[in-house]
Amino acid sequence: MSVSFPISSSTELKRGALGVGFIIFFVISAASPLSVIAGGFPIGIMLGNGAGTPALLLLALLVLLAFSAGYTAMSRHMTNAGGFYAFTSRGLGGLAGGAAGVLAMFAYNILQIGLYGMFGGVVSGTMASVFGLDLPWWTYSLLAMASIAILGYRKIDLSARVLSVVVIAEYLAILTLDFAILKTGGDSGINLDSFDRSHVFSGTPSIGLLFCFAAFIGFEATTIYGEEARNPHRTIPIATYSSVLLIGGFYALSVWAMVIGVGADKIVPTLQALQDPTTFIYGMSDHFVGPQLTQVIRVLFMVSIYAGLLAFHNAAARYFYAIGRDGLLHSRLGTTHRVHQSPHMGSVLQSLIAAVVVLIFAALDADPILQLFAWFSNLATLCVILLMALTSAAVLVYFRAHPELKLGLWRGRLLPGFSCLALLVVLALAVIHFDVLTGASQLLSYGLCAVIPVALIVGVYLAARLRKASPERFMALGSHKL
Repeated sequence: MSVSFPISSSTELKRGALGVGFIIFFVISAASPLSVIAGGFPIGIMLGNGAGTPALLLLALLVLLAFSAGYTAMSRHMTNAGGFYAFTSRGLGGLAGGAAGVLAMFAYNILQIGLYGMFGGVVSGTMASVFGLDLPWWTYSLLAMASIAILGYRKIDLSARVLSVVVIAEYLAILTLDFAILKTGGDSGINLDSFDRSHVFSGTPSIGLLFCFAAFIGFEATTIYGEEARNPHRTIPIATYSSVLLIGGFYALSVWAMVIGVGADKIVPTLQALQDPTTFIYGMSDHFVGPQLTQVIRVLFMVSIYAGLLAFHNAAARYFYAIGRDGLLHSRLGTTHRVHQSPHMGSVLQSLIAAVVVLIFAALDADPILQLFAWFSNLATLCVILLMALTSAAVLVYFRAHPELKLGLWRGRLLPGFSCLALLVVLALAVIHFDVLTGASQLLSYGLCAVIPVALIVGVYLAARLRKASPERFMALGSHKL
């Protein structure tokens, strides 16, 4: 069962700062819905199963709803900023928890750093084409980094207010385009061709499915805000289900509208004919609505990436905080700011790591999107899929060991078991096709994948070291609760 520790003001996050709405805004902004619709799915459609992508999105949504059943059940019995780390520790033991903790820290840090590459590349290109201002990509990345460091250091509700405005604007812009396409009937009228067997199984569905799962990354972060939520035992489950349904429904509707707009048989050739497939959404907007919306989408594309940067910065900082508080890392990381009650040391460390990596890629004259973003974001996706599979296994074991909690068969056994197996299959597909996802050579792709077991080994080592130094703290890993 969970163990409580006395908490001083120097180690508390700001309790009661976030309601359901703000947590939903955090996780939806982490998913960066507009940047995924504009930048991710055109490539996913082209490399995957084309017009059948909406059907794969619904399949991914069903798997993630199954995952959420056990995930939210666990959150009702455990409120911890460590998320995956805490759940794995209590379900599978301290060594597995240490491995999950280090993997989670690694995942959210490289995902956030990879987004700095996309942000710098997109903003640099936009400023050069619109204003004739030709500055290197890393200039914009470092400017964004400075502002995010300030927001992450300060109160969590300040970040939440910024993200809420961004998320609402993103949804309104893309939904305006969606309904304009559906109102006109697109290329051949409204139809369900995307869900026809001939389209669902065309091309390479396995690659299309990977893009669909990658698009959801971020929704799982609801639990890390539990310690800052109002009534977390109710807020976190509502926020988790709401987020996955809003993200999945939005993606399915928008990608289906894209297919309707161009035509099921024409969408792949249309994308292949474009020099840059990420400009596809701009052409759709020009045609079905007008250049005014296109300019709004261009601006929101940049803002969407910035929102994702802020959300993942907060996630990485909270993993540093939770793991430092439990003794796996230096105890200073487990403290909070005296005034803001933010995990300020974790925030500072995340900003420093990001600055070093961005400057290294800049010095090497690496491509910010095709290398920094593509390599890091896809590697982070592998890590998060593995973490979700581990957490599903932990949920299954935890509730089997605690029959007194009387969780039903479906939520305690069947759905976590199904999601664990499904996520492991997706992980295997992702590793097999990792060179396609990253655009790198097979040697480099598998070299990147090899970093994952290294992170797991480091986590096991840190947990084993704590077990030797303090068996009591080791046994209590992940059990800090409100």
